[in-house]
Amino acid sequence: MNYFERAKFFRTKKRLGQNFLIDGQVIQNILDYADIQPEDIVIEIGPGVGFVTEQLVKKAKKVIAVELDEEAIKELKKLDAPNLTIIHKDILKTQFKDLTDEKVKVVANIPYYITSPIIAHLLGEIDDLNNENRNQITDIILMVQEEVARRMVATEKSPSKQYGLLTLLSQFWADVKIKELVGRRAFFPSPKVNSALVYLKVRKKPLLELSDYGHFRKTVRAAFAQRRKTLRNCLLSGGFDKDKISKAMSKLSIDEKIRGENLSLEMFGKLSEALKNA
Repeated sequence: MNYFERAKFFRTKKRLGQNFLIDGQVIQNILDYADIQPEDIVIEIGPGVGFVTEQLVKKAKKVIAVELDEEAIKELKKLDAPNLTIIHKDILKTQFKDLTDEKVKVVANIPYYITSPIIAHLLGEIDDLNNENRNQITDIILMVQEEVARRMVATEKSPSKQYGLLTLLSQFWADVKIKELVGRRAFFPSPKVNSALVYLKVRKKPLLELSDYGHFRKTVRAAFAQRRKTLRNCLLSGGFDKDKISKAMSKLSIDEKIRGENLSLEMFGKLSEALKNA
């Protein structure tokens, strides 16, 4: 199937970050990674002109395609699949409970400039224990910029720029893996960056059991607010008490010269608890 020939007749919109996936093998891999079954309900974010959509409707019980572009909507309607529902709306203004009351898998080839907001919309913030969208999702397959994918799966041992708030948010609410790297030629028009397919298995419970998740969020936000500063100074700037910081870091044997990017997610949890109880 020549996706390139089909895609080039559609006028893509740079303001919407449109780059259509035209690699048939990658499209098949998306279905395989998501393990689409006949009983599955799939919410597809940013279906564009429907190259992935037309394969999803062959396998899933129902596909709900959420698309913002009116011209793309016209193309999607040509699929005329009885199990396809097209929603003309911004995904960031869409609550899944308004689309279906069943559990869903999410497939998304999203504009790279709003990747982080979309991930937060799907998973909820760290202290959002009862996020309604996340509670409906079992699995997510995301096509993202490779740099973002590296940040999502990073650890405290990764290059410093990779490990940060997006890392903590992603891993706090999901088991995250890079399934494959995708080159620029897999898209039309070709983006300026390489991409990656990321699989998220959504957790039923957060990664850490804490007494105060709001306090934990405040702790990690302060820790990464000024990357050039030490963790201690970042916490001071974030409004934490000087003596409590010293007591907590001493209790956990954390070097006062360490930076936030060198502290594991689990250790951040212990630090938050120690700060709260100091």
